[in-house]
Amino acid sequence: MPFAGCPNRCSFCDQHSITGVVAKTTPDDVKKAVETALSSGSLDTDNSEIAFFGGSFTAIDREYMVSLLDAAKKYIHHFKGIRISTRPDCIDENVLSLLKSYGVTAIELGAQSMCDDVLLQNDRGHNADSVRCASQLIKSYGFELGLQMMTGLYGSSNEKDTYTAQEFIKLHPDTVRIYPTVILKNTKLETYMRSGEYVPMNVEDTVSLCAELITLFEKESINVIRVGLHSSETVENSMLAGGYHPALRELCENMIYRNLILKHISDENIKKGNIKISVPKGAVSKVTGQKKKNLTALQKMGYFAKVSEDPYLVGRQISIQEG
Repeated sequence: MPFAGCPNRCSFCDQHSITGVVAKTTPDDVKKAVETALSSGSLDTDNSEIAFFGGSFTAIDREYMVSLLDAAKKYIHHFKGIRISTRPDCIDENVLSLLKSYGVTAIELGAQSMCDDVLLQNDRGHNADSVRCASQLIKSYGFELGLQMMTGLYGSSNEKDTYTAQEFIKLHPDTVRIYPTVILKNTKLETYMRSGEYVPMNVEDTVSLCAELITLFEKESINVIRVGLHSSETVENSMLAGGYHPALRELCENMIYRNLILKHISDENIKKGNIKISVPKGAVSKVTGQKKKNLTALQKMGYFAKVSEDPYLVGRQISIQEG
């Protein structure tokens, strides 16, 4: 639902490029989307949701919002629930009661930053306290709380982005999405970048930062459900610079495991030479890295690694044996 309900245009935003959608979403669109999903035969309805994203759902015309919820509610028995995204300053008790009555189960807030100066410089139109108040209210009504943050925004820094993650943790969200800033055509950030006033983060620095943020959230058992914009032709055609990669989450996972391996080698004083790295089921590719980048880095340090699965290891657990 590009720009729906948005009271202003944020410095980074071009929802048409991000969503690939230009036309206004209708109740019939909701019906068609749901019936297409149900007819596919491969939908895990116990773990699937009807979701409204792009724009600010609770800020749109109330009659229009209800018409979309009416269309979705007819199918709610097939799904886990309804998920919506909105602005922190567009949440109050009245709208939460209404959402509850229509079967909405999860609300995500586009917080972007918990630094008031960053929010102001990027034309967000709300402050960090709006995020805190809305989050507490959402949780008090029993909704699943999701928080969305952006890294590398105009006026931000690694320290400010880490502060945002730490402030998120204090709010105890159920889920988090991390969206590194991507400079899109026809946005204010494009103007700032071309004037030299703003230097966007590159992919390498973005991966390094996001790997640290994911680790922070995981330590608090907060599920990071998305890292980076969804890969699409419209985004790639409109993108000028920034932390975009079609497999950004995978690159972050590679970095997390590389950091774990290096820490393990240091803590256990692992001698150089042949080593065997045991990892949980399904983690081999994450440990070896894209194009075996992690193994190549270890070789340059004098470690020649073989990676294999160990069914007794879980989560981020690894073990390393010499020889």
